Amino acid sequence: MTKKYYQHRFEVPKGAVDVIFIRHGETIPAIPGESFPLKDGQGDPPLHERGEAQALAVAERLKDEHFDALYVTSLQRTHQTMAPLAAHKGITPIIEPDLREIWLGDWDGGLYRIKSAEGAPEFLKAKAEHEWGHIPGAETTAELHERVERGLWRLLENHADQRIAFCVHGGVIGAIMSIATGCKPFGLIGAANGSIHNVVLTKDRFFVRSFNDCNHL
Repeated sequence: MTKKYYQHRFEVPKGAVDVIFIRHGETIPAIPGESFPLKDGQGDPPLHERGEAQALAVAERLKDEHFDALYVTSLQRTHQTMAPLAAHKGITPIIEPDLREIWLGDWDGGLYRIKSAEGAPEFLKAKAEHEWGHIPGAETTAELHERVERGLWRLLENHADQRIAFCVHGGVIGAIMSIATGCKPFGLIGAANGSIHNVVLTKDRFFVRSFNDCNHL
């Protein structure tokens, strides 16, 4: 009998953690001269009504999936986005502060959104050189990646052989993708609000299984 070799099918390796990352829903708009509420010095705006609808769509998409734990960051937009899914699953989300959004220094509280939309020179330089540190008072790209990677390793340590969902931020998703794939730090910036991303964390490497899935939106 002729031996047959079929195409490889990916399976989550033993000891890995299978993570569904969710970008939080759209937040309220920034208004010149008005700051968002701050949480530990970072902008902490609540969801816009469109973001609330995105949160419901995420929950509907994932409500029948198995999760051993749910995670959020210290910022309220992740809590609000995760709330409908947490209600479906009957799971209280865990806070992991190392995956909070980029510390934007002088531009936190909503000013970053205004400056980037207006094409401020500091923003254009940061974008061109893949360096958040060009924004006044912001953490550097290396600092961001260091704490995000620290948080990822903690997930692996605490949830080996489990599947979890984690609501995070757009800049953090970009950092995760760069860490996992080796692409430039801003190479996969721009995940949509309410988008879903799948990354499998192992001791040897991180596998990106999907990026910016918006089929539920």
